[in-house]
Formats: sequence, C-alpha cells, structure tokens
Amino acid sequence: SLNDVKGENGTLIMFICNHCPYVKAIISDIVKDTNRLKDFGISSVAIMSNDTKNYPEDSFEKMREFSKVNNFNFPYVIDDNQLIAREFMALCTPDFFGFDAELKLQYRGRLNSAGKNQPTSETKNELVDAMLSISINGICTQKQFPSVGCSIKWRK
Repeated sequence: SLNDVKGENGTLIMFICNHCPYVKAIISDIVKDTNRLKDFGISSVAIMSNDTKNYPEDSFEKMREFSKVNNFNFPYVIDDNQLIAREFMALCTPDFFGFDAELKLQYRGRLNSAGKNQPTSETKNELVDAMLSISINGICTQKQFPSVGCSIKWRK
C-alpha cells in the first residue's frame, strides 16, 4: 500500500523497467533526483509492470541487477499481475506520479524538459521542482507535461 512507502512530505511513484531506452537514458538523473528529494522528506518507489514472460530482460532477477548497477536508493518492486499499473493508469516507462503528504496526487508528468535529449543548462527539472513545491507548499501549481517513453508491455 502507499502508506507503507509514504514520505513525510511527499511520495514519488515511478513506473520504469530495465530494457526501455528512455529509462536507460535518464536512470542516473532519476537516482540523483531521488537522492535530492529524500533530503526534503520525499520517499521514492519504482515499479516494474511489464510482462516478464515476453520481456525476460525485465525479470525480477534482472531488476535486482539493474538496481544494483545503477545504485538505486529506493525500492524497485515488481507488479506481477499488472494491477498497480492499471490502478494508476500508467502508460509508459518512465511515468512519474507525485503525491503530497496526505497521498493526494499532485503531479503526473515527465522528469525534465529535455525529453530523450541530453539535458542542457536550459533544461527545466520539472519533477524535482514539482516535488519540492509539493513538499514546501503542499501543492504543485506548475504546468505538467506527459512523460514520453516505451509503452507498458501488457499481458495478452
């Protein structure tokens, strides 16, 4: 349940997977950003919801390796029955959901304005900015842009 991972000032839930090139391109930024958010009382959890039978590179064992290689500082859990992804209406990897201290959804969007390009000095760190606003003000008032990535690999 969300209460089990709830942060003092907010909670970040992200849908990621091991094989997605969009996730691979930003995984070091995700780890850096979740480290920063932890300092503001915001906990983070990553969920992998893909069909592992047809996408064995997303298996639980591969998830453990991916987590270790990338120095995850947050739990990385598997959504075996894909119910969590369906409840959240997650569409892609990565997909980010930011909740306030009362677990009300305040942010659904992308990591930053760079998309799949390399961040530059002009890149807006939309997720961090939103989560810090939630932490400090209890609400996110900034414009939100949908995340772009690989579709969730649903079981047939």
